[in-house]
Amino acid sequence: MKKKFKVKNEKLLFTILIITLFVIFLLYYNLIFSVVLARNAFANQLIEIASENENPIFTVQKVLLYSSANAIDNSEDQSLKDMSICQFSDISIYIDNTSTIPELTDENTIKQLYIDNIVATTNNENIGTKIVNYKNPLDFGKYKTIEKPENDRIDFNIVNTNVANENNDYSSPTFYTDCSNPICLGYMNQDILTNYSVSESSSSVSFNGKVLQQANINLDDINYTLSFQIHIINNLNQKFVYHMSLNVNLNDDNGGIYNGYVYKSTNTSGNEYRFFKEGIS
Repeated sequence: MKKKFKVKNEKLLFTILIITLFVIFLLYYNLIFSVVLARNAFANQLIEIASENENPIFTVQKVLLYSSANAIDNSEDQSLKDMSICQFSDISIYIDNTSTIPELTDENTIKQLYIDNIVATTNNENIGTKIVNYKNPLDFGKYKTIEKPENDRIDFNIVNTNVANENNDYSSPTFYTDCSNPICLGYMNQDILTNYSVSESSSSVSFNGKVLQQANINLDDINYTLSFQIHIINNLNQKFVYHMSLNVNLNDDNGGIYNGYVYKSTNTSGNEYRFFKEGIS
């Protein structure tokens, strides 16, 4: 004989069923539905980023690189018996802001510019002390000492008017709002060799790249890689970033820097030279 199951408290059972269904819905939403939504949102964001960067506002147009060396005479009588040898490079980076927008607008003019995440490495990390900072463009190609930037970041003063330009001496980081001047940086590897003395058979020293050969410094040891990020904020407060990486070879088939200096000019093209737009919502 079958017994009938009788619910004594139908309201309690109904409440339990509702709670159970709600818990199941929450588990489904968190484990499956929310994942699908997040994946779709991420895919849509990637599509939006790609669309925003299809026609870049800012690109790297050209890079100039001048490399040489110098010997600093530390002897009291200037006898060339106690010298420190350094290798330096001057870098000019030109930015194109008119390929996509020919006229000057708030979108392709600069409100703020800074450089960070600076990393300089040589093939032999035990040789010298490496410094990267702004360099006065009026001293391009000349040996000038530079100091390590505060907080490892280089902030540029933005020149907006002709009056500001007339009053500017370029001694501090300077960049024009219309991108008409290059970003100028200096790289220096100090104290590659210390206490260097001119040999008895020689009465002079070359104060350029030739001194590296005279001092028997192996160029493979001081070839270097320099990387950093250039950040731009335009006058619409939109943010852009470019990751610069330079692999600098001081040698070539003709002797390279041993001849005195190396000068290279690179005209850039391709997607790898685009500034990437940040902060797309």
